[in-house]
Amino acid sequence: MSSTELVAPASPSGPLLLTAEEFAEMMQISTRTLWRLRSAGLVPAPVRIGGTVRWNRETVIDWIAAGCPSSIAVNNDRRRR
Repeated sequence: MSSTELVAPASPSGPLLLTAEEFAEMMQISTRTLWRLRSAGLVPAPVRIGGTVRWNRETVIDWIAAGCPSSIAVNNDRRRR
């Protein structure tokens, strides 16, 4: 099985998992900025598959729809409940 079969099953909305380049393109930022945001905890946590890093497409879309809250704010909201 090739890595594209695991990472990018074709669907009308796109692959299930996004590369850093694809995520950055969705956000209209550079990949360097994405990695900075990741280090600061301001974007959803990625999924690690072997040596690769991917983001769940649905999680990213939900995060954007929620107004791009920081991961820290999301975690604090969960603790309060």
